[in-house]
Amino acid sequence: DPLASVYSGHQFGVWAGQLGDGRALLLGEVQTPQGPQEIQLKGSGLTPYSRMGDGRAVLRSSIREYLCSEAMHALGIPSTRALYLCGSPEPVQREAVETAAVVVRVAPSFIRFGHFEHFAARGQFDELRQLADYVIERFYPECQDGADCGGQAGNRYAALLQAVSERSAALVAQWQAVGFCHGVLNTDNMSILGLTIDYGPFQFLDAFVPGHICNHSDSGGRYAYNKQPNIAYWNLFCLGQALLPLIEEQDHALAALEPYKTLFPRELEARMRAKLGLADAQDGDRALIEGIQKLLAADR
Repeated sequence: DPLASVYSGHQFGVWAGQLGDGRALLLGEVQTPQGPQEIQLKGSGLTPYSRMGDGRAVLRSSIREYLCSEAMHALGIPSTRALYLCGSPEPVQREAVETAAVVVRVAPSFIRFGHFEHFAARGQFDELRQLADYVIERFYPECQDGADCGGQAGNRYAALLQAVSERSAALVAQWQAVGFCHGVLNTDNMSILGLTIDYGPFQFLDAFVPGHICNHSDSGGRYAYNKQPNIAYWNLFCLGQALLPLIEEQDHALAALEPYKTLFPRELEARMRAKLGLADAQDGDRALIEGIQKLLAADR
């Protein structure tokens, strides 16, 4: 039976409560050579969580998600995948009347930071623990006893937070290295598996403008290209707050977030070194990379 999953989250740094999943339906899971994959419809209509929306998607944005998610996969960047795109002449009212479409997309899981935030905010700690245990057992089995996943003193939930932090650091480094702007980096648009998810007003930099904003709704520039690394860390901090009822000790949660600060710059430096054809790490690489980026920015 198809099902929709509810989540909440922070939008533009503000707690927005329940957000979705108002226009996505999980059809089921299939076994593939790459392991189990969930198949999801996006834009197929109303769900129990659609709030005031119609649960539909428009052709224009559906084409963009299809193309970009496949491009990201081809670049070797972890992403949800697009399996199929179905257009329709049915009218959909947005800023103007557009035609409808449905994207069929696949991923090992579509669980987001916002799923954890939803249950934590409502004080539903049994459900929060059930969700966390499911994610650990299915996707982070190395975190089951805690000690093998970041040395988190046997705390499996702190170990999970650290593992997600490490995956997210590597993902954002890949974004920065190719000039990818997510555009709507809310907590509900962060994957618990470190995948790129929800291609809204994304963009690749045409010119190297570090402060570029690709979302016309982002009037304050919160999600500008050069702010993405810090925003991802902020989102991880929100995930840590959601998991705190399970982790129990605040110091364990903070320690689990700490590796992001060293892993992100190391991952980005490695990718920039590869782009510049520097075969081996040398003292001064970081200064060289930063100097080149300043030149790129000065001349756009």
